[in-house]
Amino acid sequence: MSSKRIIGINERPPLGQFIPLSLQHMFAMFGASVLVPLLFGINSSIVLFMNGLGTLLFIAVTKGRAPAYLGSSFAFIAPTLYLIQNHPAGFRAAQGGFVAVGLAGCVVAFIIYKCGTNWIDIVLPPAAMGPVVALIGLELSSTAASSAGLVGVEKIDPRALIVFLVTLGFAVFGQVLFRGFLSIIPILIAIVAGYISCFATGLVSFADVAKIVSDAPLFVLPNFQFPVFDGGAVTVMMPVLLVILSEHIGHQVVTSQIVDRNLIKDPGLHRSIFGDNFSTALSGMIGSVPTTTYGENIGVMAVTGVYSVWVIGGAAVFSIILSFVGPVAALISTIPGAVIGGISFLLYGMIGTSGLRILVDQRVDYGRSRNLAMTSVIFVTGLSGIAVSVGNIQIKGMALACVVGMLMGLVFFLLDKAKLTNDR
Repeated sequence: MSSKRIIGINERPPLGQFIPLSLQHMFAMFGASVLVPLLFGINSSIVLFMNGLGTLLFIAVTKGRAPAYLGSSFAFIAPTLYLIQNHPAGFRAAQGGFVAVGLAGCVVAFIIYKCGTNWIDIVLPPAAMGPVVALIGLELSSTAASSAGLVGVEKIDPRALIVFLVTLGFAVFGQVLFRGFLSIIPILIAIVAGYISCFATGLVSFADVAKIVSDAPLFVLPNFQFPVFDGGAVTVMMPVLLVILSEHIGHQVVTSQIVDRNLIKDPGLHRSIFGDNFSTALSGMIGSVPTTTYGENIGVMAVTGVYSVWVIGGAAVFSIILSFVGPVAALISTIPGAVIGGISFLLYGMIGTSGLRILVDQRVDYGRSRNLAMTSVIFVTGLSGIAVSVGNIQIKGMALACVVGMLMGLVFFLLDKAKLTNDR
């Protein structure tokens, strides 16, 4: 039996454990979070700075009762690229849209504060919530395989495959076989082991890494810039609000399941949505990209049993420090996709499994036709590739599945109220 113990939300580990546990969270988010600014052609240092600051703000707003790391949001990629290519102000016009969406999310948080959260149980019963949460991980699974170089290539590089398997192997078997403190840092150990295997296989060379690190300036200043507010750009960006709200609710539900605490009720969905969206608005004001609660870090919590907001806060501080120290950021950037993909492969799967766990724990009765139909339609909607366009935004995958699930839940609720159903 594993000797791993759970480190609770408000538990503060000793310094010797605190540092590696925080680094584990930072490494988990790094690959995906830095990818977004690369796509937009902006300096990643401002993003690392805002991810750290946004996480600390989120922890403060939720009174240290909701463990979550805020990383770069993928939901804004399509409209941002559109504005960069078609608006005279480029990325600065997108920043104005980030601010508007973030402030709109804060308004939604206030409405939820006044109206409560009982509506969630109506529009997203367990038969709908389970598959929606599972889709968060399942939808990202192809991303993990792509970053590892296992799909979307003409021929798989055997070196990348070896590194991927070494990383995944340490992550999977480490949590089962390691004892004591090692049992709660299997992700960090897997990253180190995977990186070492990169040198052993020749996927990465010491000379190249040394040059990249030595060429990096010792001190860098994040590239702060103010947004341009334009009505057209805001209109292009605003439909993303639906996507990020769906994503946020799903993340809070799966995190609640992992930490065994109802975060929707305490500290409250209104607090977590406000913290998430206030961080996005602030990001837009200073030149960064929108932030969101990160699936990778939710996966780390699921694997390790470490839920401490102190640890996550430590990761945020390290991210802020990293945004000013060039060589360290350069070293981390040399970690190949095969390592990040190996880690993500497990972390995304853990999120998918957490969605299935909701169905088991809530004892969803699939003898009821409505439950069977609801779960089936949501899964197929999320995995089929169907997309609905709203302006320049495509709503698909988990976000579209969440909307479909909410509509089905609402329809079944109204039919029950009208006493028209025979499936009780």
